[in-house]
Amino acid sequence: MNAYIVPRLGKKKLARLSAKDVRLFLDWARQACQCCAQGQDAARQSGKRRCCAAKPKRCCERRLSPRMVQYLHAVLRNALQHAVREELVQRNVAKLVPVQTPRYRVGRGLSVAEAKKLLADVSDDRLGAAYVLALYLGLRRGELLGLHWSDVDLDQGSLEIRTALQRVDGALTLTAPKTRRSERPVPRPAVCVEALRRHREHQAVERKAAGERWKETGLVFTTRLGTPIEPRNLNRHFYPIRERLGLEVRFHDLRHTCVTLLLGLGIPPHIVRDIVGHSALDVTMNIYAHAEMTEKRAALDRLGSLLAME
Repeated sequence: MNAYIVPRLGKKKLARLSAKDVRLFLDWARQACQCCAQGQDAARQSGKRRCCAAKPKRCCERRLSPRMVQYLHAVLRNALQHAVREELVQRNVAKLVPVQTPRYRVGRGLSVAEAKKLLADVSDDRLGAAYVLALYLGLRRGELLGLHWSDVDLDQGSLEIRTALQRVDGALTLTAPKTRRSERPVPRPAVCVEALRRHREHQAVERKAAGERWKETGLVFTTRLGTPIEPRNLNRHFYPIRERLGLEVRFHDLRHTCVTLLLGLGIPPHIVRDIVGHSALDVTMNIYAHAEMTEKRAALDRLGSLLAME
């Protein structure tokens, strides 16, 4: 984030920062070609330049996404709010500047039959428990890979989401979960407990086989040497499975599946929100609570029957 914020606002005195400065910064973030704003194209040899630094100029239009602009605004807003608490400034000017809400891509998710097929297929896989937790509890990829055994109580049937594994500045890093609500206790159904018990036994076998090469991290899901799993590798692990089963979904859509199936069972949305750790109820409803056309038709047919004249 410093690569964007510091060059544009770093020389501005905190007390003199205005809402106009924040707005102009966000406008720049939306419109600027980041290939050139970060000096990447100018750093290339003259004959290999392919953007604004080239002659003639031909902008590659590598601009920030609305989600990234929203994130920049959030970082700046949170930093200024800290300054308000420390009485360094009187008000948070970033709160005066609205930002465009990104349109999230909503995956189709799995049907009940497809979800059952997937669970059956991965039952003997070394990472099968990760798919069980993703489908039953709606855990994010980073939450799965950042889960520690110390946060799992198999006897009490509970689980705490405390950390997430992400790649930050080129290194795998344990970070706080995505939102404040993401750090949460999650009760686990028996199927999740059994899957984790089997996984722990399998991990013990891998630890013994690795011998001195094993790196003890305390993580639930690791490589065969005990080291953290690269998040993208979990996606790569899923690719051959979905192709084999003929599924057209992303790994993240397993979380989507959990939410839509729970809502389909009539579980109150605020309970679903708390289970999966959404930041707000409207995220649960706006992003995930979409029905297939057949479900919409069935709902309208039921309404038609209710209002039908006798």
